Amino acid sequence: MYKYLLIIIIWLFVSCRSGGHKTTNIDWDTVQDSTNIVYTIKGLDGPEAVRYDPEQNVYFISNFTGGGNTQDSTGFITKADAEGNILELKFMKGTNGAPLHAPRGMFIIDNTLWAADVLGVHGFDKSTGEQTDFIDFSEFEVGFLNDVSANTEGTLFVTDTGSNRVFRIEADTHSIFLDSLPEAPNGITLNPENQQFVLAPWGGDQTFRSFGNSEELTEYGILDGGYFDGIEFLQSNLLAASQQDSSIRYFDGSESTILIKTLGRPADIGINTNLNHVAVPYIALDRVDIWNLTKK
Repeated sequence: MYKYLLIIIIWLFVSCRSGGHKTTNIDWDTVQDSTNIVYTIKGLDGPEAVRYDPEQNVYFISNFTGGGNTQDSTGFITKADAEGNILELKFMKGTNGAPLHAPRGMFIIDNTLWAADVLGVHGFDKSTGEQTDFIDFSEFEVGFLNDVSANTEGTLFVTDTGSNRVFRIEADTHSIFLDSLPEAPNGITLNPENQQFVLAPWGGDQTFRSFGNSEELTEYGILDGGYFDGIEFLQSNLLAASQQDSSIRYFDGSESTILIKTLGRPADIGINTNLNHVAVPYIALDRVDIWNLTKK
């Protein structure tokens, strides 16, 4: 009996330490503003996207360093802890042969962090920061490679906001998966409920579309706001960064509501899935603000 009791105690301890216990009591009713910021990460250089790694309990932040499609080899990815302290400013920098120029959206598969950039998609060892892969898109006339996501099989999908395309990377082969989309796709994320990808429209469009294993597009929903950037799911709600009105909105499947009024134009948001914190980067302000969405 004592043996089994000890096993249960150990399991509970490990579960809590590893993030197995996740808070689900989210305050969807209160609109937060700058007074509700719990942490701020400063000293960045055009932060465009944030990706949280629950295994290391850290944030990765891609730095635009001027932005656009300039091939200036100045981009880098920062590593910060969950309390907003920078652990290493230029943790990932690329290589001489495949440098980072203006990294954008990121996604983690196993021990690899994938990041979209001007000329292709970089792969980094998330523990050491060493570049391990570079997938060159120069054979395509890319417009603006922007965000990255993946399905449960590890197939990557990359949005191209400049050419209204979505690319697919599967088994070291990259190809055009969706072409001539009705809206320019910016953010992309996987809906955990139905394993369908959702695309955020850039520009004045408000229609979010989704797709699965086929090239068939369906309408996911219409959100208020505009010039949408990063999108992520938290529980069953879609969170979307709206640059038109400087807000983070959530969509419950029927209507969108403002969750946070941000200080500036929000870019590609990241979610601390252990604590239900939302990290919001601002390219123009060189900072990332973090909000806590859990009820107090």
